[in-house]
Amino acid sequence: MARAHPLPALRPFLPADAPLLGEIFRASIAELAADDYSEAQREAWAAAADDEADFAARLAGQLTLVATLDGSPVGFASLQGADHLDMLYVHPAVAGQGVGALLCEGLEKLAAKRGAARLVTEASDTARDFFARRGYVAQRRNTIERGGEWFGNTTMEKRLSSERSS
Repeated sequence: MARAHPLPALRPFLPADAPLLGEIFRASIAELAADDYSEAQREAWAAAADDEADFAARLAGQLTLVATLDGSPVGFASLQGADHLDMLYVHPAVAGQGVGALLCEGLEKLAAKRGAARLVTEASDTARDFFARRGYVAQRRNTIERGGEWFGNTTMEKRLSSERSS
């Protein structure tokens, strides 16, 4: 029986995912961050995916999870090192449908199993409320420069359960 609303699934990043994840990255920034950042800021931010090889290397160099719906990628998140949630992006068509929460939960569980006591992220103004709802607490406000544009974001931290699965 077909489902009216397929459930998202998670899988590891594959090198062949890079072009589509770059498109998800750009679309997410262009559409979802429009209320919080200017067009010039969003273009400078999205330019991080312009060099496909560099973007693929960044994803491959981290623990990157891909969220899929019916087998098609719709979002991704990456863990840099033991405790830094570096990227979390979903396609605008699935925003608000639990894909971002599933990705975040997946990285939180993996980080905890690897012994991390906390996760830290630099949340965009767009994502700040999302992370706050998940238990992340603002630590400090930052100003960063990308492509000649200045951005505000917030370093947020979440304490993870110290329980390890046996």
